[in-house]
Amino acid sequence: MYIKRLEDLRIDHDLSQQQIADILFCKREVYRRYEKGIRELPLSYAIKLADYYRVSLDYLVGRTDKK
Repeated sequence: MYIKRLEDLRIDHDLSQQQIADILFCKREVYRRYEKGIRELPLSYAIKLADYYRVSLDYLVGRTDKK
């Protein structure tokens, strides 16, 4: 699943892919694959990112525009 908001939120917060990978305790290349939709983002990572960005999971995955 391609989650456009992963990249948008990261850029909006002026963060690099490496910085997000560090938060998730994964390699940058692995995170890049999540961001580009090559690999499916695990639920545990989605929850961690939603908490980090202070948005809902529905917003993170594009099901709503309400943060």
